[in-house]
This record gives sequence, structure tokens and C-alpha cells, in this order.
Amino acid sequence: MATTWFYIYFLALISPILLIILNLPSSFGEKNPTSLFIFGDSLYDAGNNNYFPTPLRVNHWPYGETYFHFPTGRTSNGRLIPDFIAEYAKLPLIPPCLQPGISYNYGVNFASLGAGALQETNKGSVISLNIQLSYFKNVEKNLRHKLGGEEAKRFLSKAVYIFSIGTNDYNSKTTPIPFHSQEEYVGMVIGNLTNVIKGIYNKGGRKFGILNLVAKGCFPVARALRSAGSEGSCMDEFSTARKLHNTALSKVLVELERQLKGFKYSETDFYTAFSERINNPSKYGFKEAKTACCGSGPYRGLGGCGGNNKYELCDTPDDYLFFDPAHPSEKANEQFAKLMWSGNSPLIWPYNLKTLFELQTQ
Repeated sequence: MATTWFYIYFLALISPILLIILNLPSSFGEKNPTSLFIFGDSLYDAGNNNYFPTPLRVNHWPYGETYFHFPTGRTSNGRLIPDFIAEYAKLPLIPPCLQPGISYNYGVNFASLGAGALQETNKGSVISLNIQLSYFKNVEKNLRHKLGGEEAKRFLSKAVYIFSIGTNDYNSKTTPIPFHSQEEYVGMVIGNLTNVIKGIYNKGGRKFGILNLVAKGCFPVARALRSAGSEGSCMDEFSTARKLHNTALSKVLVELERQLKGFKYSETDFYTAFSERINNPSKYGFKEAKTACCGSGPYRGLGGCGGNNKYELCDTPDDYLFFDPAHPSEKANEQFAKLMWSGNSPLIWPYNLKTLFELQTQ
């Protein structure tokens, strides 16, 4: 564990610098598309965890079977939400920041499976949000070195920064929540996320897209854990804390827009969007919303998917809301991405991502 933690910090200092120096473009013209920077957890990780020692990986079959036809480190049978967002923005797939030899012309993906807003969440096995910020600061530093201060600032202010973070902070197996009141703990999570957003803003970022937290108690993994004697009902653990988190997140985004000149954001009510599909799957084209496509045990919610685990795999992943016990299928990811891109209030506010990409920054 200590070796892994040192490795992550070493990468934070060295790898992005070496790669970005090699792959920065010589200039960015006005016609260059808006770039996309991605922060967060497994919902957004395109494979960063493949590049350092960690048990939190999905670089094995059948992940990736539908679209890529090989495992990429994404927690899906195919593409993730940011992959679709990049497509809608007419960008190529945004590469994981630790992938060797790739171009950073259109943005960077810093997300890490298992990461949280707090440094303590899955410590030693993930790239925490604070370390993701340090990677971004290396990008900014080298942009200034390569392009000059004004051009780098213009590039970063035009970019969009999307976040999926916080879910893993509210997990009894990975977090210290029992030692705090729920309000205090939510304040810690929101406070750290706010500091990271401000850190990006201070380096030039102006346009942010944020997901609130889903009710994971109705995911297959949670149903499976409660199936004995409770008939697979939803699990309520931390549901109050997640709701408090979502309320606090909305308030802090409004406050940031008031405090920070030029700050614009898109907030997605992921809690409601996901819950609607769990409760009314057929309305959204799914045949199954309780059981995962891939897994084992009740609701295919135990034991993981693939690798050294014994598992069952469905024939048609598009019929399922969940690909594995805790993550959406590619079809679901596409629906969420479309909602984020072009949706409206009450699920998306005050802007959708399409509008953010088009906004001129100050």
C-alpha cells in the first residue's frame, strides 16, 4: 500500500510533465474546438488506474466488449459519459492522463476508479481529487511554458471541466463518516470539491459541469447485500448524507457563480435521472433495472464482473440499465450524456453542456 501511494505521488510530479511537454501543440487558433478536462471517479475513468499498482481496475474481459471489443479500463461494456460528451462536442476520445504517448490537444482525463473528494477515500489505491488537481496544474504550467501566459489562459478559459465525484466518499467500507456528524462530513466533502474547483478557476478555468450523487442503495450490489430476508429491497445507508450533499452542492455552485467573475456551470440532477430509470426502466428502453448484465449471485450484484471472478454475462447489455453491479451500461451512459448535453430544467440547470461549450468566457 505504501509503495502504491508513493507511486501515485511520483506520477503526479513526473509523468504528466514528461508527456505534456512531448505532446503540446505549437499553437491554438481561434478555430480550435473547445477542449474537455475530466475529473472524478469510475463513472468517468477512461483507464488511468491501468497505469499504477492498484486492485481497483477493470482492465479485463468482458469490460469493453460492445464498443471497443477489448477492455480499456472503463467500467462499462462500451463508452462512458465523457466519451459521448466529447463526440457531441466534435472532439476525439479524451485520453487518460497517464496513458503514454498520447496527444493533449483536446483535453485530458484525470478521473480514477474509486476516487473521492476526500484524500482518505480508498487512500493508496486511487488518484484522489487533490492529486487530479495537481496533474491539472502540471498541464497548466506546461501550457504556459509552451504557449505563453495569455494564450494558455485563453485556451483554459475556453475549456469545459466536468466532474463526477463524491459517491465513494459515502461508503462505509472506504470512508471515516462514523467519526463525524453527517452535516460535518458533507461539509468536508463539499469543501474539498469547492477548493478543487477554485484551484482550476485560479488557473483559468471558467466553465464547469457537475453531477450530483445518485441513490446507490438501489444498485444491484446494494440489493444483493440486502436480499437475504429483505427480498432485495433498496439499501438506505447514507441516503440522507447523499441528499444533504446534493442540497449543499447546489448552494455552493450558486455561491461560486456569485463570487467568481466569469464562473459558469451546468448541474445535472443525476439522482433523479438515475432513479427515474430504476423505477420506470421500460420508459427508457430497458428490460431490466434491478439485475446487472454482468456479475454473480443475487441480482448479479456480488463478486465483480470478469477477471478471476466467476460471473454470469447477459446476452444483450443494451437491455440492462447496469452493466456490472455498480455501473451503468453503455446505453445508459449515452442517455445520461444526451441529457447533460442538451437537457433542460428541472434536471439540468442553469445551462446544459452544449450551451457551456458555446459560451464566450471573460
